[in-house]
Amino acid sequence: MATAAACGAVGPGRAGPRVHPAGPHRDRGTCTHLRGPDEHLSFESMAKVFSETETSSESMATREGQDNATVQQYMRNKNLVLDFLHNELNPRLLRYHWNRFNLLKKCYFYLKIEPRHLCVRDPNNMMICADILQIANPCQLQKIKKVGKKQTEIQLALLTELLEQLDRGRKELSHYVETCDMATFLSQWDLTIKKVLKLSVLFSKLIALEEPRKLHVKHSLVSQVILGGAVHPHISLSLYTKKPPIFDRRESFASQNWAQLKWINENQESHLERWQLEIKLVTDDSQTEPGYSRIQEVISNPCVIHHLQPGRLYEFRVKRSDTHTLVYSQWHDRLVLETKTVPVEDNNGSTNGSTNGSTNGSTNGSFGFTRRLTRTSSSF
Repeated sequence: MATAAACGAVGPGRAGPRVHPAGPHRDRGTCTHLRGPDEHLSFESMAKVFSETETSSESMATREGQDNATVQQYMRNKNLVLDFLHNELNPRLLRYHWNRFNLLKKCYFYLKIEPRHLCVRDPNNMMICADILQIANPCQLQKIKKVGKKQTEIQLALLTELLEQLDRGRKELSHYVETCDMATFLSQWDLTIKKVLKLSVLFSKLIALEEPRKLHVKHSLVSQVILGGAVHPHISLSLYTKKPPIFDRRESFASQNWAQLKWINENQESHLERWQLEIKLVTDDSQTEPGYSRIQEVISNPCVIHHLQPGRLYEFRVKRSDTHTLVYSQWHDRLVLETKTVPVEDNNGSTNGSTNGSTNGSTNGSFGFTRRLTRTSSSF
């Protein structure tokens, strides 16, 4: 019994000493706290947040890079269209082609035949070199000239349509580039580049049509009878133009009963070039006198027109003389001049100008220059 008590045996009504499972330090007032599994998750969350932050930064950088690439692509495409509009289709260039077209409409179109001379046999069976116009079939020549005239009219109509399309297309494309936003411009780039290519093709057609072209006809200009059984030679038919004569309004003037006319001729042809002048007396609708006009063929430039009435208005038109190869001409320049009135002496010996009713003691003589009416040339 004593041994049991000494060894700390526990009796039946007595509680033995308690031992804390955490160890004896509990008894000394020291509290040691162990981390649970929930506390380890907080570090994992921080790592996850850090990883998401890095991913977000990378995504933002990627988006910024994509935006920069999009802006660069937009500017590159836009500059491509602007370069086309400023270099290939600028307003000054279109105006130049409009002026060239307006001059072409006033030109004279002629039939060009090559070769111009052929070797044929005459009635004595001798080989001679003859002008092709002398041995050509007149009916076939007229048919070929009609084909040339029709082709010229089609050419001028196509040029008008092409120039209008280019004007309209340039305005539409320029307005689109200036007003369209970046997203729409890039999304419709395929349509835009198609418009650019279409305008480029139209401009190339315009350049090609500005020059007269060859004639493709099936008519035989020279009959086989004339050739005497020889092989029909290859004859090339094409059109060429001559610029219209335009009155020199500084060098053209009228006196009392005559007028000197001069016109500008840029083709520098021979001095034997023939011209047709139409002289027409301008009358008022209220006047009862009949109209008067005549056509005079001249070869000199300048030339003097006689037998005019003093103090009257005359309308002059100049054009090239008709030839066997003339195919098309629709415009002729015109000029209106007023002849000088005959001076009338009154009782005091002064000279009165009957044109404006004013008195002028020195009237430049009967051969002085008269007042010229400046009128814009028009087509007829």
